[in-house]
Amino acid sequence: MPILYRDEQIVIIDKPPGLLVHRSEIDRHETRFAIQILRDQIGRHVWPAHRLDRGTSGVLLFGLNKEIAGVLGRQFEAGTVEKKYLAIVRGHPPESGSIDHALSRQRDAYEFQGERSSTEAQAALTHYRRLAEIELPVAVDRYPSSRYALLSLEPVTGRRHQIRRHLKHLAHPIIGDATYGKGRHNRYFAEHLGCHRLLLACIGLSFNHPGDGRRMEIKAPVSGEFAATLARFAWSADAA
Repeated sequence: MPILYRDEQIVIIDKPPGLLVHRSEIDRHETRFAIQILRDQIGRHVWPAHRLDRGTSGVLLFGLNKEIAGVLGRQFEAGTVEKKYLAIVRGHPPESGSIDHALSRQRDAYEFQGERSSTEAQAALTHYRRLAEIELPVAVDRYPSSRYALLSLEPVTGRRHQIRRHLKHLAHPIIGDATYGKGRHNRYFAEHLGCHRLLLACIGLSFNHPGDGRRMEIKAPVSGEFAATLARFAWSADAA
């Protein structure tokens, strides 16, 4: 896997889409996980400081011991980590906005072992900007044409599936999202555009180094089917 940064305390990778971070009930038959692959790749045990959903690609941060991972994890909990994502969604959202919509915290297959669950809704906030848009002369759904947009997103909180659930709430679900998205649009991208993945990527993280406290900014460019889709629509992610 591509290593974006490594020192004696942390290692940061560009996680490919379709890869679970760790063993999970979501697929008990899966035998390959980011933790295992990275451990074998660098010859050291690693501990994830946060999550990325299986379908999401991009920046994934690990500690090289449990204590360092805990220090990093507390930064995520405190909201001092700046996260930047890129997504392709159905429709044309406003040019910019904030999705302030509480989300329930229910246990699911992504949950870390030992975490407590609650059905009580928790505050959740995501800022977004529309970077590009397109209207295709194709009747994918009930309209004679189909609209799509490229969004830059910055989740302030870190609820489970927050961006995916927030964009569904906004009625602009992410393309390729089998859980919260629109099946007809997902199939169109797969069958006609050759894109079979969830079009959501973590393209940047900013955090304080657990050793010396310096502010670090790590970026990961989109690649593969995501990059090919941007090129097909003549879109650029540079403005994100």
